[in-house]
Amino acid sequence: MKSLLNILLRRFISVGSLGVVFADGSSALFRGAQAGPHAGLRFTSVEAEKRLLLNPGLGFGEAYMDGGLQPDSCTLYDLLNVMMINAMKPGGHIGEAISATARYARRSWIQFNPESRSRKNVAHHYDLDTRLYDLFLDKDRQYSCAYFRTGKETLDEAQEAKKRHIASKLLLDRPGLEVLDIGCGWGGMALTLARDYGAMVTGVTLSVEQLKIARERAQEAGLSHLVRFELLDYRHIQTRYDRIVSVGMFEHVGIAHYEAFFRKVRECLKDDGVALLHSIGRSDEPGTTNPWIDKYIFPGSYSPSLSETFAAIEKTGLWVTDCEILRLHYAKTIAIWRQRFAEQRDKARELYDERFCRMFEFYLAGAELSFEVQGHMNFQIQLTRNIRAVPLTRDYMFEAEGSLPGK
Repeated sequence: MKSLLNILLRRFISVGSLGVVFADGSSALFRGAQAGPHAGLRFTSVEAEKRLLLNPGLGFGEAYMDGGLQPDSCTLYDLLNVMMINAMKPGGHIGEAISATARYARRSWIQFNPESRSRKNVAHHYDLDTRLYDLFLDKDRQYSCAYFRTGKETLDEAQEAKKRHIASKLLLDRPGLEVLDIGCGWGGMALTLARDYGAMVTGVTLSVEQLKIARERAQEAGLSHLVRFELLDYRHIQTRYDRIVSVGMFEHVGIAHYEAFFRKVRECLKDDGVALLHSIGRSDEPGTTNPWIDKYIFPGSYSPSLSETFAAIEKTGLWVTDCEILRLHYAKTIAIWRQRFAEQRDKARELYDERFCRMFEFYLAGAELSFEVQGHMNFQIQLTRNIRAVPLTRDYMFEAEGSLPGK
């Protein structure tokens, strides 16, 4: 086993270096031809070595969760940085290459998300103890990419800026506009649009826990007359709206449902309506979801390429009236989440256990690095039914975003 792993790692590490201590106490240094970061890895069990050899995409994270491997004289972030940089090089790990090919062939099924499966997938992550999210999210519980206009903002400031940025693209030019929020989370976006822009918002979610808190927040904020939240799948929406917004939900739609999703958006938009989609995406060609993420964090999820997204939009008759790429904003967001989670780790362990904490910190470190070194980004796409629904230039966005107090 160790000899095979030696061969694999010598081929795999082409950038930077990796020091490894094997389960039997022996050690080796694997150095790539290209300069890069260094990290150390220590195996505490032969089973962990086997996992890394046969199915690293799933097995590496599982071995970390179970304590079978650990960073050696470095942080988990440092270790994942070296591994993920080298994973981007073709042909480095034949086992992973075979697994990736198989996943790609099956991805339509893996991401097949009918209503019943979607509810189950959402519950897996979003119906966790709500106290967990209070440990690392901002005060408004925005569980999506923040917007750093200068890079010096606090998390709360950057999340408020994200909501303003999105609102500017919705062309909220008068009070009383009817807005649909698809995948409303804990209600922060809907409440902001109602409070700051006078919108009448309907938020839909598949998370029972999020629905409960969103309704409580609307009541506490005195906005129940403007905002209502429903436990409803987007496929069952029948009403037409002036504006539609969806933040961090499209990643859970599934590639087999993209066209249906955009057809529903078109169906629910009034003739002069405007929609804004905010999603994680990938800057390269279509791919697959990491199997560990799919199993433990976001079942049925996928970060689409722009080519896949635009191909689906093109079939629905919608206009793409604006598209913006946010490159490193989510990396900065998750870096703050990761630090906050580390500071509150003991409280997270009280809610769950040590294995859960290791799972969550592995998720946060890997997610941050996917934006730093593996081509992930966020995109915001503005959509309309009518070519004349928005002004000819983006000036209205800049004016709206700069017109609020303090800007």
